[in-house]
Amino acid sequence: MESKAKVLGHPAHPILIVFPLGLLATSVIFNVVYLITDNPTMSVVSYWMTVAGIWGGLIASVPGVIDWAAIPSGTRAKRVGAMHGLGNVLVLILFVLSWFLRRNEPSYLPSTLDLILSFLGFAIAGVTGWLGGELVDRLGVGVDQHANLNAPNALSVPNLRESGVRPSGPQAH
Repeated sequence: MESKAKVLGHPAHPILIVFPLGLLATSVIFNVVYLITDNPTMSVVSYWMTVAGIWGGLIASVPGVIDWAAIPSGTRAKRVGAMHGLGNVLVLILFVLSWFLRRNEPSYLPSTLDLILSFLGFAIAGVTGWLGGELVDRLGVGVDQHANLNAPNALSVPNLRESGVRPSGPQAH
Protein backbone atom coordinates (compact mmCIF):
# COMPACT_ATOMS: atom_id res chain seq x y z
CA MET A 1 0.00 0.00 0.00
CA GLU A 2 1.43 3.33 -1.06
CA SER A 3 1.59 6.23 1.37
CA LYS A 4 -1.02 8.94 0.86
CA ALA A 5 1.12 11.67 2.49
CA LYS A 6 4.38 12.06 0.58
CA VAL A 7 7.29 14.49 0.37
CA LEU A 8 9.23 14.38 -2.91
CA GLY A 9 7.91 10.90 -3.64
CA HIS A 10 8.61 9.38 -0.21
CA PRO A 11 6.21 8.76 2.70
CA ALA A 12 6.27 11.77 5.06
CA HIS A 13 5.56 9.94 8.32
CA PRO A 14 8.76 7.83 8.43
CA ILE A 15 10.77 10.93 7.52
CA LEU A 16 9.25 13.01 10.33
CA ILE A 17 9.20 10.46 13.16
CA VAL A 18 12.99 10.35 13.46
CA PHE A 19 12.96 13.80 15.03
CA PRO A 20 10.54 13.25 17.92
CA LEU A 21 11.80 9.73 18.53
CA GLY A 22 15.38 10.95 18.69
CA LEU A 23 14.58 14.03 20.75
CA LEU A 24 12.46 12.18 23.31
CA ALA A 25 15.00 9.36 23.61
CA THR A 26 17.78 11.91 24.04
CA SER A 27 15.77 13.70 26.72
CA VAL A 28 15.73 10.45 28.68
CA ILE A 29 19.48 10.03 28.17
CA PHE A 30 20.09 13.57 29.48
CA ASN A 31 17.90 12.78 32.50
CA VAL A 32 20.07 9.74 33.20
CA VAL A 33 23.21 11.87 32.81
CA TYR A 34 21.68 14.38 35.24
CA LEU A 35 21.02 11.58 37.76
CA ILE A 36 24.62 10.35 37.45
CA THR A 37 26.37 13.74 37.49
CA ASP A 38 23.88 15.90 39.41
CA ASN A 39 24.61 18.61 36.83
CA PRO A 40 21.44 20.74 36.51
CA THR A 41 22.40 21.79 32.96
CA MET A 42 21.73 18.22 31.85
CA SER A 43 18.22 18.47 33.25
CA VAL A 44 17.57 21.75 31.43
CA VAL A 45 18.77 20.19 28.16
CA SER A 46 16.46 17.23 28.79
CA TYR A 47 13.54 19.57 29.41
CA TRP A 48 13.98 21.39 26.09
CA MET A 49 14.54 18.11 24.22
CA THR A 50 11.20 16.98 25.63
CA VAL A 51 9.48 20.16 24.45
CA ALA A 52 10.91 19.81 20.93
CA GLY A 53 10.09 16.08 20.86
CA ILE A 54 6.47 16.71 21.82
CA TRP A 55 6.05 19.25 19.01
CA GLY A 56 7.80 16.94 16.57
CA GLY A 57 5.51 14.08 17.58
CA LEU A 58 2.43 16.20 16.99
CA ILE A 59 3.69 17.18 13.54
CA ALA A 60 4.66 13.59 12.60
CA SER A 61 1.24 12.34 13.66
CA VAL A 62 -0.56 14.20 10.85
CA PRO A 63 0.80 12.15 7.91
CA GLY A 64 0.62 9.05 10.11
CA VAL A 65 -3.12 9.51 10.59
CA ILE A 66 -3.56 10.20 6.86
CA ASP A 67 -1.78 6.96 5.97
CA TRP A 68 -3.60 4.94 8.65
CA ALA A 69 -6.98 6.18 7.40
CA ALA A 70 -6.13 4.82 3.92
CA ILE A 71 -5.41 1.28 5.18
CA PRO A 72 -8.31 -1.03 4.30
CA SER A 73 -10.54 -1.93 7.25
CA GLY A 74 -10.46 -5.47 8.59
CA THR A 75 -6.77 -5.98 7.81
CA ARG A 76 -3.96 -6.85 10.17
CA ALA A 77 -2.25 -3.65 9.02
CA LYS A 78 -5.23 -1.57 10.21
CA ARG A 79 -5.06 -3.23 13.66
CA VAL A 80 -1.27 -2.89 13.95
CA GLY A 81 -1.51 0.71 12.74
CA ALA A 82 -4.13 1.46 15.40
CA MET A 83 -1.91 -0.03 18.13
CA HIS A 84 1.08 1.91 16.76
CA GLY A 85 -0.85 5.19 16.67
CA LEU A 86 -2.60 4.82 20.02
CA GLY A 87 0.67 3.73 21.62
CA ASN A 88 2.35 6.86 20.29
CA VAL A 89 -0.49 9.00 21.62
CA LEU A 90 0.23 7.43 25.02
CA VAL A 91 3.96 8.17 24.59
CA LEU A 92 3.18 11.83 23.88
CA ILE A 93 0.79 12.02 26.83
CA LEU A 94 3.46 10.62 29.17
CA PHE A 95 6.06 13.11 27.94
CA VAL A 96 3.55 15.99 28.09
CA LEU A 97 2.78 15.05 31.71
CA SER A 98 6.51 14.92 32.47
CA TRP A 99 6.95 18.35 30.89
CA PHE A 100 3.85 19.73 32.65
CA LEU A 101 5.17 18.69 36.07
CA ARG A 102 8.49 20.46 35.35
CA ARG A 103 7.23 23.57 33.58
CA ASN A 104 7.35 25.92 36.61
CA GLU A 105 10.66 24.70 38.04
CA PRO A 106 13.25 27.46 37.63
CA SER A 107 16.02 24.94 36.98
CA TYR A 108 13.75 22.32 35.37
CA LEU A 109 14.90 19.71 37.88
CA PRO A 110 12.86 16.53 37.49
CA SER A 111 11.03 14.82 40.29
CA THR A 112 10.85 11.05 40.62
CA LEU A 113 7.42 11.08 38.97
CA ASP A 114 8.74 13.17 36.02
CA LEU A 115 11.53 10.66 35.50
CA ILE A 116 9.19 7.65 35.74
CA LEU A 117 6.84 9.19 33.17
CA SER A 118 9.67 9.84 30.71
CA PHE A 119 11.24 6.39 31.22
CA LEU A 120 7.85 4.74 30.70
CA GLY A 121 7.25 6.86 27.57
CA PHE A 122 10.68 5.82 26.28
CA ALA A 123 9.91 2.12 26.83
CA ILE A 124 6.54 2.35 25.12
CA ALA A 125 8.14 4.23 22.20
CA GLY A 126 10.38 1.19 21.70
CA VAL A 127 7.30 -0.99 21.32
CA THR A 128 5.49 1.46 19.02
CA GLY A 129 8.65 1.85 16.94
CA TRP A 130 8.72 -1.92 16.48
CA LEU A 131 5.05 -1.82 15.45
CA GLY A 132 5.88 0.90 12.91
CA GLY A 133 8.63 -1.32 11.53
CA GLU A 134 6.13 -4.18 11.32
CA LEU A 135 3.80 -1.95 9.30
CA VAL A 136 6.47 -1.00 6.77
CA ASP A 137 8.82 -3.99 6.64
CA ARG A 138 6.38 -6.84 7.10
CA LEU A 139 3.05 -5.47 5.91
CA GLY A 140 4.30 -3.09 3.21
CA VAL A 141 2.37 -0.04 4.43
CA GLY A 142 3.80 3.09 2.83
CA VAL A 143 5.78 1.08 0.29
CA ASP A 144 5.47 2.20 -3.34
CA GLN A 145 3.58 -0.37 -5.39
CA HIS A 146 6.41 -0.37 -7.96
CA ALA A 147 9.20 -0.87 -5.42
CA ASN A 148 11.93 -3.29 -6.37
CA LEU A 149 15.68 -3.55 -6.10
CA ASN A 150 16.19 -1.78 -9.45
CA ALA A 151 13.39 0.79 -9.30
CA PRO A 152 14.23 4.25 -10.65
CA ASN A 153 14.70 7.26 -8.41
CA ALA A 154 11.40 8.61 -7.00
CA LEU A 155 12.20 12.04 -8.45
CA SER A 156 13.25 10.86 -11.90
CA VAL A 157 9.99 9.20 -12.96
CA PRO A 158 6.79 10.76 -11.61
CA ASN A 159 4.59 7.91 -12.82
CA LEU A 160 6.11 4.56 -13.75
CA ARG A 161 3.06 3.44 -15.73
CA GLU A 162 3.28 6.46 -18.04
CA SER A 163 7.01 5.91 -18.52
CA GLY A 164 6.60 2.34 -19.73
CA VAL A 165 8.92 1.02 -16.99
CA ARG A 166 7.71 -2.31 -15.71
CA PRO A 167 8.44 -3.26 -12.12
CA SER A 168 10.44 -6.43 -11.60
CA GLY A 169 11.12 -8.75 -8.72
CA PRO A 170 8.80 -10.61 -6.35
CA GLN A 171 6.41 -7.67 -5.93
CA ALA A 172 5.89 -7.32 -9.69
CA HIS A 173 3.32 -10.11 -9.88
